[in-house]
Amino acid sequence: MPLYLGELLAPAHTAVLTLELQQRVVGLDVNDELAMESRRTFAAIAQLLSAARAAHVDVVHCVLAPALVPGAAPNYPLASALAKRGQRGTRPGGDEVVTEIGPEPTDYVVARHHGVGPFTGTELDAVLRQLNARTLVVTGVSLNLGILALCIEAVNLNYRVVIATDGVAGTPPDYGQLMLDNTLAILATRLTSAQIAENWDR
Repeated sequence: MPLYLGELLAPAHTAVLTLELQQRVVGLDVNDELAMESRRTFAAIAQLLSAARAAHVDVVHCVLAPALVPGAAPNYPLASALAKRGQRGTRPGGDEVVTEIGPEPTDYVVARHHGVGPFTGTELDAVLRQLNARTLVVTGVSLNLGILALCIEAVNLNYRVVIATDGVAGTPPDYGQLMLDNTLAILATRLTSAQIAENWDR
């Protein structure tokens, strides 16, 4: 493993982000393909978060919350599709992080109410800078859109990004792998959860 990873993942300036790992998106009562794929990552993510907390690496959960303006017209096709599927975003408890991964009392939760990336229009950048984070370890969904948006926004804001390859999911799975191998490879360092945790164990 390259020696530079020890500096890249140093606990003092690293934070772990989870993206949309919440009840309304990937909870047990959601039966779409993305939810099914994402649930296969929960064990790896839970182990990664446990290692992060033990190493005093901050954990931040980025969740999608309902629009602040009730009945606001969706402004992109995915939002329209979700609205047509019964206003899944307004279900009670939908903002809660899935219990399989947390959250713990020491974790942070940052919500967004619009768009596809967790930085624009939220407090995420301010929170991360207050935590002195310069490297972001990314988990969650989806490789199709949200993870890509997160990585682009993070790089534009001068963060370094590490993707936990067994802690992210997309649909169909082979397309998600193509995103990891091509587009995301030029934005982020790619490591397994075990490889990341090994650096903290050292």
